Amino acid sequence: MIPRTASATLARMAAGFPVLVVTGPRQSGKTTLAQASFPDKPYVSLENLNERAFAQEDPQGFLARYPVGAIIDEVQHVPALFSFIQTRVDASRRMGEFILTGSQNFGLMASVAQSLAGRAGIVQLLPFSLNELAAVGRLPALDEILYSGLYPPLHDRPLDPAQWFGSYILAYLERDLRQLANVHDLGLFQRFIALCAARTGQLLNLSSLALDCGIGQTTARNWLDLLQASYVVFLLRPHHRNFGKRLVKSPKLFFCDTGLAAALMNIQGVTHMAIHPARPALFENLIVIEYLKRRYNAGLASNLFFWRDNIGHEVDLLLDEGETLRPIEVKSGQTIGSEHFDGLRTWQRYAGAAAGPPALVYAGDDGYTRSGIQVVPWNASFPATP
Repeated sequence: MIPRTASATLARMAAGFPVLVVTGPRQSGKTTLAQASFPDKPYVSLENLNERAFAQEDPQGFLARYPVGAIIDEVQHVPALFSFIQTRVDASRRMGEFILTGSQNFGLMASVAQSLAGRAGIVQLLPFSLNELAAVGRLPALDEILYSGLYPPLHDRPLDPAQWFGSYILAYLERDLRQLANVHDLGLFQRFIALCAARTGQLLNLSSLALDCGIGQTTARNWLDLLQASYVVFLLRPHHRNFGKRLVKSPKLFFCDTGLAAALMNIQGVTHMAIHPARPALFENLIVIEYLKRRYNAGLASNLFFWRDNIGHEVDLLLDEGETLRPIEVKSGQTIGSEHFDGLRTWQRYAGAAAGPPALVYAGDDGYTRSGIQVVPWNASFPATP
């Protein structure tokens, strides 16, 4: 097993929360993480229809089988179970008693908010981070990462990415999203997701997306909400503070894994990735999601934004660190010129005292400081904590 950064977070949370919730996309390693972090806990999956029926028909009897708690996988299948877990942990007052996992964030988090508010520590687990692979000496070359992505099965089994993503997309669409969204035309829904992939790294124009797909804006918005809740896409919001110019209000669209986006774009291998026009956007996608993983693995919500004014000045990423906003520029080239710092310098003039230490992440291999700006190679160790 490749150690996960979130394991230490779960261990800390288990000392202060009676329930831990691990959520994230399918195949991101939630079950493996829970079992590795709590090897003494019994494990039960509600994907098992017999176990699911037992939990639905007799929740108290189901939980009584686990006097010291358990890992309950895909718990969102039995929403009624949450109220009984609440009663149980309130009576026992044991910390770290139940570890719940689930991949359908709509139902799962609604149930947690209703029954387990204040009782549950939440970790959102995305696929491997660059740090996690680098720590065990298994970090591939950049174009291979952009093409294959970072889902665990592709890094611990001899799998072809095109075949794996083809099966993943079909199974995911059929099993989860299509059912949740009550989609009758699967081809239309597949087209919608592919159009989202083609817009990776761009400002979201919902009306254009709906028009290109041939659906209404309300449907497009509902489907996009579903993709967010299921950890397929991530919307990077513009920062709300006005630094001297009117800001754009639309979010930028990213995928939670570049390999999934590449598969939906029909990119045919590493060589194709190296020359594909979407490569710069996918590189930006990779870096943005790495910073998101840094927050999620620490059990924290996103503090990521971007900045763009109405005349084209832009900073790819802003980290809201409380008193300061740290600007991060992302460049997909291996060579850095003075013009690549223009956005950071413009933003620093607007932000003044609110500007944190700037950085530029690029596709090269050397790190250095230039004109007061930290230049960071893509494969440098990202900070483990926010």
